[in-house]
Amino acid sequence: MLGVSTPDTGTVAINGRVAGLLELGVGFHPEFTGRENAVISCQLLGLAPEEIPPLVEEIKEFSELHEYFDEPMRTYSTGMAMRLAFSSSTVVRPEILVVDEALAVGDAYFQHKSMARIRRFREAGTTLFLVSHDPTAIKNLCDRAIILEDGVMIRDGRPDEVLDYYQAMVNRRKKDEEIRQFQGDGVVTTRSGDARMEISAIQVLDMDGKPGRVFKTGETARIRQTITCNDPDVRPNVGIMIRDRLGNHIYGTNTHLKKVAIHDRFEVGAQFHVDFDVQLLLGGGSYNVSVAVVDDALHSSHLDLIDQAVVFQVMPDGVPDFAGLTPLPASLSYGLGPGTVEEPERQTATQAADKVAAGD
Repeated sequence: MLGVSTPDTGTVAINGRVAGLLELGVGFHPEFTGRENAVISCQLLGLAPEEIPPLVEEIKEFSELHEYFDEPMRTYSTGMAMRLAFSSSTVVRPEILVVDEALAVGDAYFQHKSMARIRRFREAGTTLFLVSHDPTAIKNLCDRAIILEDGVMIRDGRPDEVLDYYQAMVNRRKKDEEIRQFQGDGVVTTRSGDARMEISAIQVLDMDGKPGRVFKTGETARIRQTITCNDPDVRPNVGIMIRDRLGNHIYGTNTHLKKVAIHDRFEVGAQFHVDFDVQLLLGGGSYNVSVAVVDDALHSSHLDLIDQAVVFQVMPDGVPDFAGLTPLPASLSYGLGPGTVEEPERQTATQAADKVAAGD
């Protein structure tokens, strides 16, 4: 797509300006200053001479190199060089942006800043083509994902569905394990494992034991897994993972982490259930639960793993004073500064509300 290499077969049609973030810093000269390398980068983008000076100043501002911008690049740390390279490559919004494993740019602060710029590009209409092994980046930046294996596309779909399948592939350890995807509960569910222990039922219940799919913020949900034993020699470790609608991990735990011992040996065909009571300190929205049973002796060996097994909703009723993912415990206070005629004592938001209610 970028013209770096020639395809063995086929063609690629490009409509619009294309830019690429491949190996950041390719073409930079260590003896040139950051400013000089930024000018060269702009020239390589095909910009007219009169366009370059103001863009170089934008590169300096975005990279935050300050006085180092006019120092030779041989004096830069790796992170500083990456800041300059990213800032130079993205100073002009392209119609198509190709990113190949090049988002680990500098420290955490600059990574957030870089991701925000790429998101703005997307919102402005840029087509993003991202090659990555970072599931968080794919979920947050992409509308579509594919898996390539040995040059063959083996999966194509929504990022959360494709990444679930990819994770199942990674977790597969035995040749007879089968990966299955099916539509259910409004989402595509992915299931994998060798079925020596099998999750035969999944329920989301309220604390009265009744099925529930809608909860208020702060209410407790009971996630119940019913498991059937197909191998008496397995020591099961049962777990859950709650994700938001973008696939970000919200909370996960298992019986091993909770130090809950499960019966040492079950007969073939025996069933047992495990309940996870979770207080849903979550903002309003849709969430899904993945469930799994692994061999406690071999944590990497999945017996049964069901991604996006069940979906539930959280309504922020009764907790209206926050925005975001979770209602963190927080208090608010205020007070007038010195120089006022009469400085009142500091009061909390609750105290202030009580005074208003009393007519004070």
